[in-house]
Amino acid sequence: MITLIKRPTPSRFWAYTTPLVAVIATMIAGGLLFATLGKNPVEAIKVIFWDPLFGANAAYFRSQLLVKAGPLILIAAGLAVGFKAGIWNIGAEGQYIMGAVCGAAVALAAYPAESAMLFPAMVIAGAIGGFLWGLIPALLKVFFGTSEILVSLMLVYVAQNLLAYVAFGPLKNPEGFGFPGSRNLQQYPSAHNPELIAGTGAHWGVAAALIAVIGAYILMHRHIAGFRIRVAGEAPRAARFAGVVPARLIVTCLGLSGALAGLAGLFEVSGPSGQITDSFNAGYGFTAIIVAFLGRLHPLGILLAGLLMALTYIGGDMAQLMLGLPAAAIQVFQGMLLFFLLGFDLLTNYRIRIGGARA
Repeated sequence: MITLIKRPTPSRFWAYTTPLVAVIATMIAGGLLFATLGKNPVEAIKVIFWDPLFGANAAYFRSQLLVKAGPLILIAAGLAVGFKAGIWNIGAEGQYIMGAVCGAAVALAAYPAESAMLFPAMVIAGAIGGFLWGLIPALLKVFFGTSEILVSLMLVYVAQNLLAYVAFGPLKNPEGFGFPGSRNLQQYPSAHNPELIAGTGAHWGVAAALIAVIGAYILMHRHIAGFRIRVAGEAPRAARFAGVVPARLIVTCLGLSGALAGLAGLFEVSGPSGQITDSFNAGYGFTAIIVAFLGRLHPLGILLAGLLMALTYIGGDMAQLMLGLPAAAIQVFQGMLLFFLLGFDLLTNYRIRIGGARA
C-alpha cells in the first residue's frame, strides 16, 4: 500500500532536486517514445542535447541558443511573478502575438521613413499591445469574477485569428505578389533588431530578457511589493491584513506578464522572424509556462531553464532533419518535462510510505 504523508515543512532537498530528476525522467521516457517510433533512443537524445553544443557546426547552433532562449526567458519572468501570487496567466501566447502585431504596425505605418526613434516607438507599442491584451482577463476577473485561466487561454485563439487577418489584410506587403505576410523588417534598417555582437545571436530581446531576470529578482527578493506578491500566493487571507489590494494585484501581475510577452513578440518580429505572417506564433508563450515552473519560479532558475528549453527547440529541429522524427514527437517530449516536473514536485510537500496501513 502506498501512502502520502504530509511533511511538516516543504523539503528543500526535493525543491532543488526535482527539476534535475524531471529532466532525467524526461530523457528516459522520451527515449522510450523515440524507440516506439523506430528510432535509436540514445542517438535521438544525443542529437537533441549534445550535438547542438558540441557536434558539427556547434558554433552556429550555440548562437541560436540565445535567439530561442531570449523570448522564453522574457515571457517566463513575467509569468512567474503572477504565478507566485496565485494569478494564472495561461494566455501569454496571445499577448506575444499582439505585441508583435502592434510593434510591426508602427514600423509599417512609418515605412519607408528612417528615424532613430522608430525602434524605441516599436518597443513601446509592443509592450502596450501585450499589456492591453493581458488587461482583458484582469479586468474581467476584477469586475465579474471570471477565471483568468480560461479567459487568457481563449484570447490566444482570438489573437491568432487577428494575426491571420492582418497578415492577409492591413499589414500585407503590397509588393509581395499576393503572398500573405508583411514587409520584411530585416530589410528596414530603422525597424530591424540586429545582433548586438556578431555571431552570438544576442539582440535587444536577449538584453531585455537579462534585464527582466534582474528586475524580477529585485522585485521578488528585495522589494516590499515582492513580499506582498508572495504572501498573496501563499496566504491570501493574511495578505489582506498586510495591505494587499487583490484587484490591484491582479491588474499588476497580468499587465506585467502581458507587457513582457508583448516585448518578446516585438523583438522576435523585428529580429529573427522579420515579418508578420499567419504562422508567426511559435508556441513560445506556452513553452514559457514550462520554463517558469522548471526554474521554480525563481528568476535565476528561469534563466537556466530557458537555456535548457531553447536547447530542446534547436535539438528537436536537428532530430527532425537528421533522424526523421515528427514534430509532434518533439512537442510531446517537451510536454513530458512539465508532466514529470509537476509529478515529482509532489515530493516537496509529501513523503511516500510503502507498506500496510496502521490499525
